[in-house]
Amino acid sequence: MARWPAGSVDDQQPHTEDEVYYVVAGRAQLAVNGEPTPVESGSVAFVAAGVEHWFIEITEDLEVLVFWSPARGTGS
Repeated sequence: MARWPAGSVDDQQPHTEDEVYYVVAGRAQLAVNGEPTPVESGSVAFVAAGVEHWFIEITEDLEVLVFWSPARGTGS
């Protein structure tokens, strides 16, 4: 589970794993390769490994369930 308070800055760097985000609560935009997409409770987003991405314009406290594939730390 990842959390960003409203008004905060997401300073993520590209990851070595594919990611799927499920937004549990909140509102923001997810910028992937500089292209923003609105997200809110119930949104699901995929980000491929190595792709620049971050949450921007976090207008409501954001709670996000994050899935990595392969699972982080497996070395696969």
